[in-house]
Amino acid sequence: MRKLIYYVGASLDGYIAGPGGEFGFFPLSPDMATWITERYPETIPTHLRRDAGVEGRSNSTFDTLVMGRGTYEPALTVPTTSPYAHLRQYVVSSTLSIDDDTVTVVPDDPIGLVRRLKAEESDKHIWLCGGGRLAGSLMAEIDELIIKSYPVLSGGGIALVDGPFDPTLFTPTRRETFDNGAVVSWFSRS
Repeated sequence: MRKLIYYVGASLDGYIAGPGGEFGFFPLSPDMATWITERYPETIPTHLRRDAGVEGRSNSTFDTLVMGRGTYEPALTVPTTSPYAHLRQYVVSSTLSIDDDTVTVVPDDPIGLVRRLKAEESDKHIWLCGGGRLAGSLMAEIDELIIKSYPVLSGGGIALVDGPFDPTLFTPTRRETFDNGAVVSWFSRS
């Protein structure tokens, strides 16, 4: 069965972006960038794939992504309405209107959406791309976490998970460290 996997970068104090959606403060090294392009090439936005050397590469883990409006909106400054054209894209938003057949806006019921996607036949999984409020609303459906923990404190911003208090146990299954001090940790729902 397909899994919903929350693959995301975060600061040591648990923020995936600054208060205005900033994420450039995460220290990305060439070592880690190479790892990302080799391990998760489909997580590279379409407009950056050529420069990253992954244009035309097959998706390794994900064939679908689900994101909130705040995660989607920076793409409009590129400008593109389809930031991950190599994946099926769903944006959960009750206020967004997109005129692009490659992006589906889901105005409500993200849990229903994820359950329908999980029921599909596929050897690839669903990438929960962000943001924190969407992750909070989907916490009961998250099967795995892949957290890129960067050695920086942000002091505030968009929380990794922003939802009701609901302690949920996950079991660490693997860790990798990088020359920039970042640690990638994999967790499965306990």
